[in-house]
Amino acid sequence: MKLTLKIALLLILPATVFAQDPAVVKRQANVVAKALLNSDFKTVIAHTYPKAVNIGGGKEKMLQAMSSGINQMKAQGFAFEKVTIGQPGKFYKAGTEIHCLVPEQVIMKTARGRMAANSNLLAVSNDGGKNWSFLDMNQGTINSVKQLFPNFNSNLIIPKPAPPVML
Repeated sequence: MKLTLKIALLLILPATVFAQDPAVVKRQANVVAKALLNSDFKTVIAHTYPKAVNIGGGKEKMLQAMSSGINQMKAQGFAFEKVTIGQPGKFYKAGTEIHCLVPEQVIMKTARGRMAANSNLLAVSNDGGKNWSFLDMNQGTINSVKQLFPNFNSNLIIPKPAPPVML
């Protein structure tokens, strides 16, 4: 009986990792998108992958950098207009974490008109998919994936971000 239970658990547990709910990921990514639009950087940082926050100097330093960056953007005529979160992709086991890519489109107002940028967020869960943190997959982040995620699953292919386009 114990052997049968162990075999059943071994067969079921890997399936539960990949049976995550994309709606949960999308809902939590939308919280971050809304916070970004509202310049609520504390919420953005609270949902950012913790190791990236630590590498960035901690929450307070990141908050200062984000606030300073948005002020510089505004001074140059840039403003976030809309952030659209797409449907999360396939889930991948990566050590004790679960990863998936979430498409994102950011539309900004600029001094020269409206601009759209398409990229991906890397969604990361450490608790079986209940809570997710996110990391924008810009070129610098893509180059640092192995440093940030030593157990990164190489089956998860991260596309290079496309250059922004004027609308």
